[in-house]
Amino acid sequence: MARIFIGLLLLCSFATITLAGNFSYVCDPSRYSDLGLDVSTFAFCDKSLPFDVRAKDLVDRMTLHEKVNQLGDLAYGVPRLGLPKYEWWSEALHGVSNVGPGTFFDDVVPGATVFPTVILTTASFNESLWKNIGQVVSTEARAMYNLGRGGLTYWSPNINVVRDPRWGRITETPGEDPYVVGTYATNYVRGLQDVEGTENATDLNHRPLKVSSCCKHYAAYDVDNWLGVDRYHFDARVREQDMLETFLRPFEMCVKDGDVSSVMCSYNRVNGIPTCADPKLLKDTIRGEWNLHGYIVSDCDSIKVIMDDHKWLGDTKEDAVAQVLKAGLDLDCGVYYTNFTQNAVKQGKAREADIDKSLNYLYVVLMRLGFFDGSPSFDMLGKEDVCSNENTELAAEAAREGIVLLKNDNETLPLYHGKFKTLAVVGPHANATEAMFGNYAGIPCKYSSPIDGFSAFGKVKYEMGCGDIACKNESLIFPAMKAAKEADATIILAGLDLTIEAESLDRVDLLLPGYQTQLINQVTKVAKGPVILVIMSAGGIDISFAKENKKIKAILWAGFPGQEGGRAIADVVFGNYNPGGRLPITWHEANYVDRLPMTSMPLRPVHSLGYPGRTYKFFNGSTVYPFGYGLSYTKFNYTLVSSQSSLPINLNKLQHCRDLDYDSDSFKPECPAVLVDDLECNKYIEFEVEVQNVGSKDGDEVVIVYSNPPAGITDAPIKQVIGFKRVFVKAGESQNVKFALDACKSLGIVDYNAYKLLPSGGHTIVVGDGVVSFPIQVSFDY
Repeated sequence: MARIFIGLLLLCSFATITLAGNFSYVCDPSRYSDLGLDVSTFAFCDKSLPFDVRAKDLVDRMTLHEKVNQLGDLAYGVPRLGLPKYEWWSEALHGVSNVGPGTFFDDVVPGATVFPTVILTTASFNESLWKNIGQVVSTEARAMYNLGRGGLTYWSPNINVVRDPRWGRITETPGEDPYVVGTYATNYVRGLQDVEGTENATDLNHRPLKVSSCCKHYAAYDVDNWLGVDRYHFDARVREQDMLETFLRPFEMCVKDGDVSSVMCSYNRVNGIPTCADPKLLKDTIRGEWNLHGYIVSDCDSIKVIMDDHKWLGDTKEDAVAQVLKAGLDLDCGVYYTNFTQNAVKQGKAREADIDKSLNYLYVVLMRLGFFDGSPSFDMLGKEDVCSNENTELAAEAAREGIVLLKNDNETLPLYHGKFKTLAVVGPHANATEAMFGNYAGIPCKYSSPIDGFSAFGKVKYEMGCGDIACKNESLIFPAMKAAKEADATIILAGLDLTIEAESLDRVDLLLPGYQTQLINQVTKVAKGPVILVIMSAGGIDISFAKENKKIKAILWAGFPGQEGGRAIADVVFGNYNPGGRLPITWHEANYVDRLPMTSMPLRPVHSLGYPGRTYKFFNGSTVYPFGYGLSYTKFNYTLVSSQSSLPINLNKLQHCRDLDYDSDSFKPECPAVLVDDLECNKYIEFEVEVQNVGSKDGDEVVIVYSNPPAGITDAPIKQVIGFKRVFVKAGESQNVKFALDACKSLGIVDYNAYKLLPSGGHTIVVGDGVVSFPIQVSFDY
């Protein structure tokens, strides 16, 4: 977002932002009576009519000037129709936030639950957790709406795929795999939006919404500010193959599977065209091909960015609003629509009918939210539903489930309370508070710092070691060394924060800042007891030195763990919780970023330039830690219980074989592939895996399933995630995990021509690190 608002500045004007607190809903007869109006004369308040009919009636009553005044994030309302103002912009990335003017905190609602940032929550690989967090966030949002402190439309989540490890906004995202990102989006959006009992409604334009969610930033947005290249000027040169396979897939899943009610277009251009002005991306794809039931909104001030930064087509302001309106942009987070659309119509550059269409989409969403008719099922929510004990415990559980154990030599962890009574807790994150919340966070209900967490297990000696995360001098290292010399165990908390990786701030390297490495090495060298390194970061860091240091017995990655982060970290270190998280991104070695610029968009290696591939799907070099990596305090074994070995598909005369490029020395089937869109896609890959806990501790195991394409297909992914489940198994027991995976989605690939194809030949299903795998032969017959 380009504009940041501070909630306290809004106290004097909150009545223009939300209705709640003044009256319950727009079409309240008593409200109209107070306004001197008769509600029965307005068809848009007639509950017996369909939403689209009512929305049309409302829009048809407006003048052109009144219409354009509803097209910005602050919709000014129409007093003569009894239509109040409404602020569309609120945020709920990992809890209700006060970023954006639609929501604020004060003495009535001083805070909301701050969950871990998305990258850590994703590391849990727990779909039910993701949805549950969305449900809690939407409950708190609805409660705040009832109290006049929040909106109903939340521009979250961020579902951009992490293409480059330097990207500053990794903390907001679900990682580098498009299927995982899309699955997170689907679950979180369902948690935010779904009203119990209406999830499977057949008329999706009338399906009630708890709150409205928005998947952003569409599309191919993953450069913020790298060595002078910023998001306001960047032109992402993207192959259609990568667009379909990686950049669009999570958004397609969000719209089709999550039934999200909004999509936000991004600041950047894609292949020369600003995303908010591209009819192919907006009108043809989101609304046409995917059938969005909702509205399309710009990132804040994107139309201004098109004018001032991209200088696209040398447009006037009226030209610019006409272009984006024709492309399918319904709502402007900004003032360009409000200020210049009327003149664009009068100059003959835009059609008033397109304005009508956008307003209809907007008002149908507000009607689904109960803005016009009320939502009795949520009316009782209030202050006691925000920051409840249950919500606080869910925040702690989310942090515990996401934490990843990267190293545990000699089973040093968990530490035992009776043996380790004095603890040196040192490092720039040892007393972390705000750093744990990440960005787009609200004010937390309360928080638990690492010092707070570890103080429950022993006597803590705290030393900063560094003045801040930048750690620009070594003057504070010696006191940290002294503390480590005297303690039974030393916990070093290091990493990054929003001064290093953030929106509008990409990294230039993959190293710890300043003297942090020296701090870790020197403290480790003199420590009396075992040394545990805890990394707080979003992106990966090359900590090879710590991985290889035999005196550093264990390493944990804790992301940015939210308000209960300190408690969660201590619970893991002392064995109150057995870690089961897995890395949702690859942790690259430092020299990876020396091999290609951040602005190179292809996912596959660019051999002519010597650029390596990106993400685990196309990079086969050495890493610090690979995607999906994570250890446990126990040990799990996999056994394949049942599987299938073949997938025969009979083709009719209208289903044709498609060519695929193969490496010159590889076998090429007679019918290499068939277009997925030509298949019924009703075949499933069914198999069952026994997960046995052969260790001495209860624990969670994340079972990740990959598919490997037939050998020899040129530029095919090395492997790709096709499913995952998190399962709890008691020590000495086992659980059987069943999978039934759509064959077209799981075995399909996207070729260079951007066709979605199902290749014939020998595919391989790989479970976890490959301990269990089985072949599956796809064959086509006429």
